[in-house]
Amino acid sequence: MEISTVLTPMLFLGVAGAFFGVILSIASKIFFVEVDPKVAEIRDALPGANCGACGFAGCDGLAEAIASGAAPTTACAIGGAEVAEEVSNIMGVNAGNVERNIACVLCQGDCDKAKNKYEYNDLVDCRLIADYQQGSKACNFGCCGGGTCVNVCEFDAIHLVNGVAVVDKEKCVACMKCINICPKNIIKLVPYKSKTVVKCQSLDPGKIVRNNCKVGCISCGLCEKNCPKDAIHVENNLASIDYDKCINCGICVSKCPTGAIFCEYPERVEKMKQKEKEKKEKKRQKKLEEAKLKKEQEKVNA
Repeated sequence: MEISTVLTPMLFLGVAGAFFGVILSIASKIFFVEVDPKVAEIRDALPGANCGACGFAGCDGLAEAIASGAAPTTACAIGGAEVAEEVSNIMGVNAGNVERNIACVLCQGDCDKAKNKYEYNDLVDCRLIADYQQGSKACNFGCCGGGTCVNVCEFDAIHLVNGVAVVDKEKCVACMKCINICPKNIIKLVPYKSKTVVKCQSLDPGKIVRNNCKVGCISCGLCEKNCPKDAIHVENNLASIDYDKCINCGICVSKCPTGAIFCEYPERVEKMKQKEKEKKEKKRQKKLEEAKLKKEQEKVNA
């Protein structure tokens, strides 16, 4: 093998490489776009989940939007108050109060509490289930139980429990993927600090709700009548909570006859119910004593 057969291609590649290197170097200077240094700082401060919950194309897109003023410093749902504070410091503004929100499935109609219209044994996808007669459950507003929300969650924060999706509030980052994919629109954002939630979305009259589900809101209004802070109201056959007013006192939970209002403090509610029973029993005993005394007085007068 002649030396020229080896050296010629190497020489050619070397010259071509040098030539294109010079071209690229010149092009990089001609087409150079100055990047705001704040973009890189903000990008480093963001969690890097690229979940899209902010409405931008990943963390890079959000960083550019914040730096240009197109998005607020509190736009990252996953980062919460800590990230918002760091980004605000970079931008030289005040983050303000950033309240953490989490996704919540507003349905408790599991396999034991909700009736079915039919048995569904096809492909397991909530969107397919909902397409046929609004789902297999007798309640048209109930969780389909297909687990599509579980499949899209990247944080292992939502699982199926006895036919109903349940969110782990400690893992949820409010990325909204489960909210956006739910065909029934029964997954909503609620404040993390809230320990009282109406877990029902049925707009049917109370009689129909009772027939379809054991834990649905029957729009009786007892919660609204007994709330000391005017924080819960019944509209369109459904109770809803104003979280700005709610103090998690548990009175609405103790008064709800179906258990449609979920709470994270069941022991306290049981004590409240027990006190209410004792109070009613005392009233009953008092009335019996008054009736007895009245009869005795009538005998004396006779």
